[in-house]
Amino acid sequence: MHIDNNQLLRFTTAGSVDDGKSTLIGRLLYDSKSIFEDQLESVSVTSAKKGHRGVDLALFTDGLRDEREQGITIDVAYRYFTTPKRKFIIADTPGHIQYTRNMVTGASTANVAVILIDARHGVIEQTKRHSFIASLLNIPHLIVCINKMDLVDYSEDRFNEIIGQFEEFSSKLLMKDVRFIPISALEGDNVVNRSQSMDWYQGGTLLNILETLHISSDINKIDARFPVQTVLRPQSEEHRDYRGYAGRVASGIYRVGDEVAVLPSGFTSKIRSINSGETEIEEAYAPMSIAMTLEDDVDVGRGDMIVRLNNQPEPTQEFDVMLCWLNDDAAKPRAKYTITHTSNEQRAIIKEVIYKIDINTYDRIIEDKELKMNDISRVKIRCTRPLMVDSYRDNRNTGSIILVDENTNETVAAGMIL
Repeated sequence: MHIDNNQLLRFTTAGSVDDGKSTLIGRLLYDSKSIFEDQLESVSVTSAKKGHRGVDLALFTDGLRDEREQGITIDVAYRYFTTPKRKFIIADTPGHIQYTRNMVTGASTANVAVILIDARHGVIEQTKRHSFIASLLNIPHLIVCINKMDLVDYSEDRFNEIIGQFEEFSSKLLMKDVRFIPISALEGDNVVNRSQSMDWYQGGTLLNILETLHISSDINKIDARFPVQTVLRPQSEEHRDYRGYAGRVASGIYRVGDEVAVLPSGFTSKIRSINSGETEIEEAYAPMSIAMTLEDDVDVGRGDMIVRLNNQPEPTQEFDVMLCWLNDDAAKPRAKYTITHTSNEQRAIIKEVIYKIDINTYDRIIEDKELKMNDISRVKIRCTRPLMVDSYRDNRNTGSIILVDENTNETVAAGMIL
């Protein structure tokens, strides 16, 4: 299979606090020779001072420790590395108290979720929580790394037992592609190099799978959605009549001459021109940033959406959302929030909490309606004006929202439209 050397793969790592996540990322960077010499030298010196045998791999991901000690909150750290076959961005989500919030942030753009399980402990609550979030966010690939195999004598039986535990609970989730790898991040087994101690495992190493995994674009190519960010009205004499609508194509393809509708007003027209920077182009597709002009002088403003005439979302003021509550403070009943959906901002309330999810059992909790930090729930949201929404499973861009507290300006929740 041909791999595009310039193709970028984004993956998020998730695990309980002592599952060896820092060591795993350090091992990936170290064994794939993705560490600068001065970085390696600095970590080697620190490791020696601490009396470690060899290099303490976890130190490669501890560059943010100083900021944390100064009281600066860093929820997600992005790390970049490249191999001859592919470029990577790792969304590393430190901290375990706010693990839902961190993982939702880090995983929202991921192609792959790497979930760590300690071979001694097997599947725990956080494993279920992280897997549920990966499923909720529609991440197409899940790699389950069963770590610390050196501490269970590289036992194939233990590896198979944990696979059984995982498959038992994950059967309730929508998982497209799940792979299991027995690893020891500390000893380097099956991370970049094949393990000599687990010759019973015939699959690829973690890096091999990450390098060869087929990444299909998660951009919806069928439903044309163009949220308008701003209206361009140049002041110069030669462009006096120019009225362009600028923004980023959220999904689909637009061509000059296409019949379009402007929502929520419903006005119709045809695309006269499309510009990318200074260049006039015949077609535009997601995620290009463009400016388009229409043949008719219709009323268009920020927050409106230009769509194909024969393929329109239903403008709606009320819809159901799977909501992850991200804030320290609980949601206040009937409180007003600013809802952000593509380029559209307006006021909204959580009209009803329909149910919350018990992360251990995936059961629906009907009686408890209070939304607290890390809660995941199905809610009904009502807006002051119509939004042009698609379901998140069909369209990540037009199917996601955030809620912002009007008083503190903090993002309090992120949601996937059902």
